[in-house]
Amino acid sequence: MRAAVITHHFPHEHAIPAIARLRELAAEHDCELLFDEMDTTREHLPVGERITPVADFGNERIDVSIVLGGDGSILRSLRTFAGTGVPTFGFNFGTIGFLTTVEPDELDDGIRRALTGDYDVLRLPALRMRYADLDFLAVNDVAFDRPRDARVAEIAYALAGEPVGRVRCDGVVAATPAGSTGYNLANSGPILAWGVAGYVVSFIAPHTLTARAMVAAPGDPLAVTNAGRIDELEIMIDGLIVGTLPVGATADLTFENDLVALAQLPGSSFYQRFRDKFGKLAS
Repeated sequence: MRAAVITHHFPHEHAIPAIARLRELAAEHDCELLFDEMDTTREHLPVGERITPVADFGNERIDVSIVLGGDGSILRSLRTFAGTGVPTFGFNFGTIGFLTTVEPDELDDGIRRALTGDYDVLRLPALRMRYADLDFLAVNDVAFDRPRDARVAEIAYALAGEPVGRVRCDGVVAATPAGSTGYNLANSGPILAWGVAGYVVSFIAPHTLTARAMVAAPGDPLAVTNAGRIDELEIMIDGLIVGTLPVGATADLTFENDLVALAQLPGSSFYQRFRDKFGKLAS
């Protein structure tokens, strides 16, 4: 058994003892733990005691990816293992943890489940964004934002090759069903249950009464054009800036189904997860 372990870039104080417990249970299950080389240095991990640093997870045989972090860390794992079938099993050491499999108080049971394969695997789609030499996968969303202190953006967009609209706004977001509860939700865009075939296109602070969010069919590619006159747009993949879209340039997005694998406990559902995670914010 070989498990990749991904931790938060800014470790939660309780994640450190969780790693120690993970090492103990890994020994019981004859499991080798593979860490990113930077993580082993940052966490001061004792390399050699069932902990192996690796430069690239893509060059290793891995059975499961165990994440001790929040949704950002889980998204990193899902992108890393996209298309490989390796499931991501997440422990919530973040804030909301909408994508996590179990909570920290279920640590021992969760680790045993992760190491024995006692979980269901949910296949989720992703969005592929291409522009010039940029080619990225987004598990949650792709956003085109006006930079700070820039003028209001003007964005034209087309679906399936058909021009749909031109909107003055602060930006546009394309979100998968898993990502529809993130940036898209803050834009008052519709929430898509996991399993819905399609993705959402919504606008950030539109300066018009006619801009409406739209659910696009999975086979319809999205083209986003910076129709402004002066300022470039920032391109964000799952909340990370990866480049810019110059004036007059167009980025292309396509929906790719069943690309990532998320572990979840048997019997869990999207609606239960939605109630539990977002219900906490209202209490």
